[in-house]
Amino acid sequence: MIAVVGHPDLTAPTLAMLEEELYWRLAEFARAGKAGLVRAGRGLPVAFGRAARAAGMALVTVLPSNNGVPEVLESCERRAAGELLLLSEQVRLLEYDPSDRGACVGADESLLRSCARLLAVWDGSPSSNQDATAHLVAFARSSGIDVEVVWPEGAGRMAPDEEAP
Repeated sequence: MIAVVGHPDLTAPTLAMLEEELYWRLAEFARAGKAGLVRAGRGLPVAFGRAARAAGMALVTVLPSNNGVPEVLESCERRAAGELLLLSEQVRLLEYDPSDRGACVGADESLLRSCARLLAVWDGSPSSNQDATAHLVAFARSSGIDVEVVWPEGAGRMAPDEEAP
């Protein structure tokens, strides 16, 4: 499987560029019968899901759960999760609290353990309280997972006061 992680504060133009960039990268993997794996969320997960679907790649979406029952997502995340469910061939539940950063990082680490490759949408910046991309890249590399960093020319992140698309 191929997973994606990246900055949660990517601009709308960057997400559009990434969707096209990811399509071309995923088309090769789709021909080889690989599947994509993404944790439900807005922004990058949706761009990855759209690219995977357009490339003909099977997509697996992971939803948070509590005691085997899907968690109720924040309203801003529901639409994105719904779109990912429509794009997916398979849905998996994983026990974690989507409002807890540490739980989300742990969920991502758990997902990466089942992957052979990671596409990391990363500008090289260190991890912060809102962004664990650098940590997840280091985790994947230390776990022997092939990591491919994707940062298209002209890509950008939102200003701190902007709201994610």
